[in-house]
Amino acid sequence: MLAEIHTSFPERFAERRELSALAANGTRRELQLEEHWFHKGGVVLKFKGVESISDAELLAGMELQVPQEQRVELEAGAAYVSDLVGCEVWNRGALVGLVADVQFGAGEAPLLVVKGKQEYLVPYAEAFLKATDFERRRIEMELPEGLLDVQSPLSSEEKQRQKLEADEARAAGERRKGHE
Repeated sequence: MLAEIHTSFPERFAERRELSALAANGTRRELQLEEHWFHKGGVVLKFKGVESISDAELLAGMELQVPQEQRVELEAGAAYVSDLVGCEVWNRGALVGLVADVQFGAGEAPLLVVKGKQEYLVPYAEAFLKATDFERRRIEMELPEGLLDVQSPLSSEEKQRQKLEADEARAAGERRKGHE
């Protein structure tokens, strides 16, 4: 099966043989890695007992994990996804919500999917981190002013204002076309 790489240590596939696959519903499956090779920015993994495409499809969408005691020590500011999920995110002393997931690929910093009053995408960037306490399941941040507001749904007044502005711009464009 071809997997996305979300590790800073892909060379460790050579020494890791025991992996755990975590499904979205929380069920876990233990896997034994037989071989691997890198391909098109990902890694192809061959597991013992997974002999067909239909066997491999059963693993689609699962997160592969290594036992906690085998984790590599990370540099300051870095974290494992499993450390982040379930943490409270605080911004300037106010609770934003809980980390439900982590998304990769939208830029240099992974995005924390934070569920509070609504769902927010918060960059997990060192520049915004004030403190992390994974034992207490807490992340303290100092996000740029307005970052969370940008993701807020529009009020009915804001929607009405935007509609009026769009109607006026459309009418002005039509007037210009009529004078050409």
